[in-house]
Amino acid sequence: MQFWEWIKQPWPWYVAGPLIGLTVPLLLIMGNKAFGVSSSLRHICAACIPANIPFFKYNWRKEAWNLFFVAGILLGAIVATQWLSSGAPVVVNPKLVNTLQQYNINDYSSIVPVDLFNWPSLLTLRGFILMVAGGFLVGFGTRYAGGCTSGHAIMGLSNLQWPSLVATCCFMIGGFITANLILPAILNL
Repeated sequence: MQFWEWIKQPWPWYVAGPLIGLTVPLLLIMGNKAFGVSSSLRHICAACIPANIPFFKYNWRKEAWNLFFVAGILLGAIVATQWLSSGAPVVVNPKLVNTLQQYNINDYSSIVPVDLFNWPSLLTLRGFILMVAGGFLVGFGTRYAGGCTSGHAIMGLSNLQWPSLVATCCFMIGGFITANLILPAILNL
């Protein structure tokens, strides 16, 4: 298999997982930096909003590396979806296809279900709940938990931090409840 054909395929867990896991010691060794993404929004706000709000009064320039990290994630996503994707529809397990058809989700031409995530869908009750209210809850939850899933589950657990273990368990429980109880109810709207 050619390199470009291989790189376009989904990477198995035993390749992607260790690569993600190795970012933790790499960040620690290269500059005593903590892995996490949610704090970058605070850094952006501190850079753009006048410093008369106490929450944004800190030296955000000291954490500017985090903004480059997040920009790299965004750039990587653009490269992966635009230049590395094969253009073929996403392959979905037939059992999941049957389940999704019950919720009128039939278009697998994109990395996310087009039937749910598009501009006209945003103006529906279901779209508003999924994208706007869901986005707000994710943002609120990351601040309330003191970090995002990647910060707690990857960085916090690798440092044996008890609060990160509690947060990660809560993330998982919340994910199971949302996927199995709340999301099906929202998709039936």
